[in-house]
Amino acid sequence: MYATHLSQVCLLQFEMKRLASILPILFLLAAAVDAAPVVFVVRHTEKATAGGNDPELSPAGHKRADALAQILKDSQITAVFVTEFKRTQETAAPLATAAHLTPTIIPAKDVPALVVKLRALNGNALVVGHGNTIPDLVKELGIATPITIPEDDYTEIFVVSLADPPQLLRLHYPL
Repeated sequence: MYATHLSQVCLLQFEMKRLASILPILFLLAAAVDAAPVVFVVRHTEKATAGGNDPELSPAGHKRADALAQILKDSQITAVFVTEFKRTQETAAPLATAAHLTPTIIPAKDVPALVVKLRALNGNALVVGHGNTIPDLVKELGIATPITIPEDDYTEIFVVSLADPPQLLRLHYPL
């Protein structure tokens, strides 16, 4: 009888150790399933000096767009949003091409429409906007801290988790 009881105790200890080793993996899987979408918001990269109201990217802008694609390549982006302007479309192009995504064009001034689309997402997104529209977008996504973007700054990535409450991580990607 003692041997049977000892055998059951050993088996129980083994099962508890096995469960303890699997538990962290289960927590990670649960967190991944419940993870809130993440929106990566960037300003278009450097634009050419010629081109009027809708210039293309400069060589430096193309280089930075390629760098952005490299930085975000493993971010599981499932949607890309750009404005009607070439510079946003060209900034998003390397990542969109690599991820086999077609960018959705949203008018630059229509932040509410963009927010509706972002809140409906089940995955992560890249938004390429403008220095004068990104602060409103970040605010509408629930970030209370006001942001400003200097006219000559093309280095920032605003990482917004759409959790409850939303969280903001502000990063730089200098060349």
